Amino acid sequence: MNTGEAAIEAGEARDKRPLFRNRDFTLLWGGAAFTTLGAQITILAYPMLVLWGGGTTSAAGLVSGAALLPYLLVQLPAGAVADRYDRRRLMIISDVGCLLAASSVMLAVFLDRIWLPHLMVAAFVQGSLAIFYDLAERSAVKNLVREDQVPGALSQNEARHRAMIMLGQPLGGFLLSLVRWVPFLFTAVAHLASLLMLLAIRRKFQTDRAEQPSGRLAADVAEGVTWLWRQSFLRNVMLLVSVSNLVFEGMSLSLMVIVRGSGGSPSSIGVVVAISGVGGLLGAMTSIWWRRRLSLPALIVAGLLVWTLCVPSLAFFSDPVLLGVVFAFCGYIGGVFNVAGGVYLVGLAQDHILSRAISVAMLLGAGASFLGAFAGGFVLDAAGVGRTVLVMTVLMGSLALVALLSPSVRAGARTREGGRLSAEDAAALD
Repeated sequence: MNTGEAAIEAGEARDKRPLFRNRDFTLLWGGAAFTTLGAQITILAYPMLVLWGGGTTSAAGLVSGAALLPYLLVQLPAGAVADRYDRRRLMIISDVGCLLAASSVMLAVFLDRIWLPHLMVAAFVQGSLAIFYDLAERSAVKNLVREDQVPGALSQNEARHRAMIMLGQPLGGFLLSLVRWVPFLFTAVAHLASLLMLLAIRRKFQTDRAEQPSGRLAADVAEGVTWLWRQSFLRNVMLLVSVSNLVFEGMSLSLMVIVRGSGGSPSSIGVVVAISGVGGLLGAMTSIWWRRRLSLPALIVAGLLVWTLCVPSLAFFSDPVLLGVVFAFCGYIGGVFNVAGGVYLVGLAQDHILSRAISVAMLLGAGASFLGAFAGGFVLDAAGVGRTVLVMTVLMGSLALVALLSPSVRAGARTREGGRLSAEDAAALD
């Protein structure tokens, strides 16, 4: 056997490796785990730092809204940048920026120089860079694994995300209750660990282009918007998800108000989030099981109905464990949705437009979330938890009804991607 034949056989053997033996995918997965862990620690620490520091619910809503505003302002250009430029380098820059932003807040809290505008700017910067990182990482996955391994890799990524929520937000609440600046130090260290893992990856994060992208970035953005807007099923489902995210931001702020009002500490919020994370993790792990039995439209309608039943319980429960169970049901549905939607989108979009397609989908799905945080804080201050929960329940129930009656959503069941997984697809995922 000559050297060339040996190299070909070695390459084929590498291609047949399971995901856990894929060095570059494991490094990417681990680096993203650290980045997500840091983000989850601070996403809860920011509003709790305000609330437990004597601030108003409105002020906490402003900080939460600043962290979510990038989903509206940054998504589209970030997707174009991730398709146009080196994704690995973009993720490295994002980690460095998040490290610096978290360090600045840590120093301000340590010196007792907390200033609401500074918290809002730091939260906005971290949220923006997290979007660049997330889009590049999501798009890189299909270039580091075999095509038949993509659904499994995305399922592992969603499970990782849910596990980091389960660990990160409770840890953030616990650390904040001990020493207020420690959550931000932990976040800085997590981004440093992610950075080191990214630097160790060898393979490229995108396919080679026949020619370098030219023209204005706005044209790239427009191409991504046009592509997704033509996918009527995906477009309308993401709009439904967008409105549901408004409700969830209101639920998160309501949770903090309920726990604080009952005398609970930031660590009590952590208990709720930990239980919720278990639900999300199980949802990610069982998403493919559901897709083998239900079409995407049926899954969406059922999920929205479960969410509608969960919202009213906030008006009756104050015990962290019971609240955690409610949020676990919500998280379970979210985990199922995210994996199923991710597989659907990656299967539709080609690599050269994938980051932009994901960015537009995320813009439609989460772009208005900041409104839920901004408005939720003011509504809770003005109307209280009971009336706010009633409004959120009606809104979520309306979404389930729209999904059930929408012709474009129902039509998704008749497509290969939106129908139940075929026997061939199911076999490829085993």
